[in-house]
Amino acid sequence: MKPCLPAEWAPQAFVQLTWPGRDGDFSRWFGEVEANFIRIAVAIGQYQPVLIACPDDAESLHRRLLAEGIAPEHLAVLPVRANDVWARDHGPITVIRGNEPTHLDFQFNGWGGKFDAALDNTVTRQLAELGALSGRVDTLDFVLEGGAIESDGQGTLLTTERCLLATTRNPKLGRGTIEQKLAHWLGLSRILWLKHGDLLGDDTDGHIDTIARFCTPDTIAYQGCDDEADPHFALLQPMADELRALKKADGQPYNLIALPLPRAHVDEQGQRLPAGYANFLIINGAVLVPTYDDPVNDPIALERLRPAFPDRDVIGVDCCALIRQFGSLHCVTMQVPA
Repeated sequence: MKPCLPAEWAPQAFVQLTWPGRDGDFSRWFGEVEANFIRIAVAIGQYQPVLIACPDDAESLHRRLLAEGIAPEHLAVLPVRANDVWARDHGPITVIRGNEPTHLDFQFNGWGGKFDAALDNTVTRQLAELGALSGRVDTLDFVLEGGAIESDGQGTLLTTERCLLATTRNPKLGRGTIEQKLAHWLGLSRILWLKHGDLLGDDTDGHIDTIARFCTPDTIAYQGCDDEADPHFALLQPMADELRALKKADGQPYNLIALPLPRAHVDEQGQRLPAGYANFLIINGAVLVPTYDDPVNDPIALERLRPAFPDRDVIGVDCCALIRQFGSLHCVTMQVPA
């Protein structure tokens, strides 16, 4: 039976988070980052279950999150070892065959060997061994991160050439072979490739979930930039042109939502951090949108997204802490469809 990669707005069983460790990459800002994770977990828990892979004291974290107001039936915390927090890229990519889920355990190599990911690459198998994943788990000899792909739930995949064709991912495979394999595993009828688009500070080689996202099968929200003086202008304007040229399966153009660019955030060395509003998470009943302490652009981003999700609450979640390690809200979450 042909698989289907559900759209993110399809009903979800839970969202997975991988909790930060005190001695991990966020150790210098652990208090702020853990508070950021608590905000995300509580926001998800208001609407649906959240499953947390915890590298440290799982029982203690479970008690703390119950005290934060997450209902017991919406919370599971499991002892799982990991290198880092980016569940979008080391969590399972779940397809549906008939009514049964299959969790695809692709290889994760730290975004092309940039970082150690040996433990991250076992997270899906650890979750399966702990009984957290219903249905079968297929481990595949192919490097793929969840942040690199966007599904409309109807057989169309949106992705970027820079990431999926990077020589640090699957160097022995050409574009045609990659397309064939993804079509087979994910049940695709077509793949839309973007050549352009990037956020300064992003170290994923251009994950699609930082720049362009399906809101419905007809609508794509994307990270815009109208300021010609901002270096993002040269990166994002060509992408906007590409999106305007894309056609749906019926030959009609997509409805496009341009999101404002947040004010610039930089680290201690003056490096621009990849703050963007396209890194939102769709859950049952809500859309969680990262915000960045920007009194001008934060509310604009929320207002532009609301018409695309009339049956969901659109809620801002401060993610200033997450971008210090070059990711945001969608990057630290992975939904598992119902």
